[in-house]
Amino acid sequence: MLAYTLSVSAAVGVVLLTALVFRLVRGAGEDRDPAGPTAGHAGAMLSAMFLLVFAIAVVVPWTTADAARQNTHVESQAAIDAFWAADALPGTAPLEVRNALRNYVTFVVRDEWPLMAQGRMDPLGAARMDQLRGRVTGLEVSGDDEEEAKATVLEHVRAISAARAQRTADAAARPPDGVLFLTVLTGALVILFPFLAGARPRGLTILPIVATAGLLGFGTYLTWDISRAFAGPLAVGPQAFQGALQEFARIGGGM
Repeated sequence: MLAYTLSVSAAVGVVLLTALVFRLVRGAGEDRDPAGPTAGHAGAMLSAMFLLVFAIAVVVPWTTADAARQNTHVESQAAIDAFWAADALPGTAPLEVRNALRNYVTFVVRDEWPLMAQGRMDPLGAARMDQLRGRVTGLEVSGDDEEEAKATVLEHVRAISAARAQRTADAAARPPDGVLFLTVLTGALVILFPFLAGARPRGLTILPIVATAGLLGFGTYLTWDISRAFAGPLAVGPQAFQGALQEFARIGGGM
């Protein structure tokens, strides 16, 4: 924060020093016109700065949401693959593993998804996966086929856990610190700049500024509304996990 403050102070100092030097130069005139070169240059730079910050505030959540959506498909597909592979396990293990997978996916859809909209995860989900991994690891198998089935199921369970860890990071992800604040600040400056530059619009001439303010306000709210991957207009839904539950029912014959 200190570095940011010093950089802003240095930039302001350069402007003030430059203005003082040129003011001492003979023949230099004042620029009080709202449409003059000073106001025109400053206005263009403010607009460019707002567009830059606004683009970051939109692109970062959009990219995060897209990656989070793909990751839900990876996790749900790993659960389906584990469900298939469990059929070759010995004894009652197939039923136990499949029930555990079905309960986990149901838990994610029903209980965990609302928490993810708030940027949180339920630790019970990780505990369920640890329990499932321990159960499969502790299975006593005989023969190459059963040993291979156990290794395959464990591989898919590890894939589920890895995808879950990524989903945890996606749920907590936010745009870089200060981006939303800069979006609001630069948007407000763009709206107020004509008045700060000395313009005093009256009547119909104020309508463009009102329209601009409305659009900037909507855009600024949008950047806040899409800041989380599992909430807002870009929210990633549990469709992949719901599809996994349907696939479980098909594979298990309605189990």
